[in-house]
Amino acid sequence: MSAYLPKDFDPKRPVALIAGRGRYPVLTAAAIRAAGVPLRLIAMDDETEPALIDSFPEGERVTLNVGQVGKMLDALKAFGAGYALMAGQVKPKKLFHGLVPDLKAASILFSLKRRNAGTIFGAIAAEIEKLGVTLLDARAFLDDQVATAGAMSGKLGLDDEYVQHGISIAREIARLDIGQGCVVRKGTVLAVEAFEGTDDMLRRAGTFQTDETLFVKTVKAQQDFRFDVPVFGLRTLETMHAAGLHAAALEAGKVIVLDKPAVLKQAKAWGIALHGF
Repeated sequence: MSAYLPKDFDPKRPVALIAGRGRYPVLTAAAIRAAGVPLRLIAMDDETEPALIDSFPEGERVTLNVGQVGKMLDALKAFGAGYALMAGQVKPKKLFHGLVPDLKAASILFSLKRRNAGTIFGAIAAEIEKLGVTLLDARAFLDDQVATAGAMSGKLGLDDEYVQHGISIAREIARLDIGQGCVVRKGTVLAVEAFEGTDDMLRRAGTFQTDETLFVKTVKAQQDFRFDVPVFGLRTLETMHAAGLHAAALEAGKVIVLDKPAVLKQAKAWGIALHGF
């Protein structure tokens, strides 16, 4: 069913999809339904696609805001969920501005010495699993959307030494928990990803208007794929094209290429090389 599911996965027990924004949760929901697994939805205010919400009967969905952790846990119990799966982003600024936590969320935040996306979602994951609900690897059911080794679209046409330099920089940035990507050119680092996200980093790199650039996307050595999966989709591809960047190296088996057939087709049309390492 999926290489990213636990070996003892029970397809008769409901999966609760905790859905953020974008295509990621939409594709995940479609894949879970296609697999015949019972599905429930926990949607986020102003984040989850309305069409996805509307595709669920009222008794099989709940909508809440980012700070309502207690309500989310109650929904998991009410759904009788055996599993939960987090898919889709929540705007990073919501974790720092305008967050109105309920009592459970407040207690989690109070307990954290370092407050970032990783620590916050890690603590929420622990609360989910205390209920006896298994939080699934967020790549589950999307095996056909994951980056694969070698050329996916075109050829990089770059010296391997420079490619390896980009990979080493990206991995070091990830190790330091700064971001998961960088843009390099012939041994020079043009930009690294931080809190602003991938697209803004690519735009900055594009301002140098130079050739033979490479965008590298990787993961941390101890990446928690239950809530932190790097994604490359059409929007990122469009940003690369607009910025004049023509090559990307994505870690195979780790980075999800959303709407992969459409991404590869468009990459070919624009002459953008996508390579899995």
